[in-house]
Amino acid sequence: MPPPTLPKWSPDREVWKASTKITAEEMLVTREKYRKGELERGTSKKLLWVCVNRYVRKGLKSDSNGVTLFFAHANGFPKEIWEPALQHLVAAGQVPGTTYTIDEIWTWEAVNHGDSALVNGENLGWAYDWQDNTRDILQFMLSYLPSSASPSALPIHLERLPDHVSDVRKVHGFDERTMVVVGHSLGGCTTSLAALNCPRLFSSLVLIDPVIFDPSPSDFKIETQRISNTVLGTLQRRDRWPSRQDAREKFAAVPFFAAWDPAVLDMYVESGLRDDPATGDVVLKMPSIQEAVVFNDISTGFEVWDVLDELDERVELRFLFPDKLPPITFQMRERLTWRRPTNSSNIIFRNAGHLIAQEIPAEMAQDLHNFLQRKYGAELAKL
Repeated sequence: MPPPTLPKWSPDREVWKASTKITAEEMLVTREKYRKGELERGTSKKLLWVCVNRYVRKGLKSDSNGVTLFFAHANGFPKEIWEPALQHLVAAGQVPGTTYTIDEIWTWEAVNHGDSALVNGENLGWAYDWQDNTRDILQFMLSYLPSSASPSALPIHLERLPDHVSDVRKVHGFDERTMVVVGHSLGGCTTSLAALNCPRLFSSLVLIDPVIFDPSPSDFKIETQRISNTVLGTLQRRDRWPSRQDAREKFAAVPFFAAWDPAVLDMYVESGLRDDPATGDVVLKMPSIQEAVVFNDISTGFEVWDVLDELDERVELRFLFPDKLPPITFQMRERLTWRRPTNSSNIIFRNAGHLIAQEIPAEMAQDLHNFLQRKYGAELAKL
């Protein structure tokens, strides 16, 4: 994919906006050419790494039969963005009467996000197909995730498992894990596609306002225009500050960030930024151009809508939706719940926007706790 003309910074706001508009227009034109098959689809052999965080229950025994949780983030966020919600979830699980256990939690970070973006650096491209995230998630689950949760420390670099282990997992799933996958926005779309491709890996799929679009002509037109506006807005966002304190103050003054739970904003400032030793500033780990590149893919969300009704009914679905959405988008979400109604449930969070995990982590965690208790607590209670 040819690189776009990168925006040239100018203190003159209008000049800067004009520069980002040129970049956005180039990206949109290239996207359409790619979608229509008008660009040569070359291959790259550049190695890309994925960073994950692992959290293990204290005192975990080797014969434990608790659940494994896997979290996939929305576009633009580091893997640590889940930690405030995870703290609430762990606390809820300690309340008397809880009969499920969480053995292990893994939080995912796509190749151009957070620490993954720092590791991959110049190897990142100028296009991002969301299906690549699906492929990477499946590669991790099939070929790298250890067979069982363990109290032992793991190596920084997970070794690839033998092919026969991956082959068995594709057909039969995990022998010693019960996998509950939670995906938000981008993560919701791409984990849904993963479950469609390898359903036996998944026991449950919790989708937090997933970016899955109705491909009908009217909705396609609305969503493509919205995405185009988002690409431009992302390119125009600031990505450098004199200090973390200054960054947090600037974030808190913007309505988008002001709606977040303070603990989540603190985590974003801590884990979403890095120090620039050359200038003494702090900058986003994920460059704004890469965030725009991710937003620029429009096809996968429409494709998942088309095939979601084919998802294996043994995989339980739980949708978490906000009520602060444009009416037409909210109506689309209502239709989404009927794409696979069997073994499915949903909840609408009042006074929340698309970023449920950032705005109301405690409420989100409580709903996840209730879901885990209902589905997995009863089973454990019978043992």
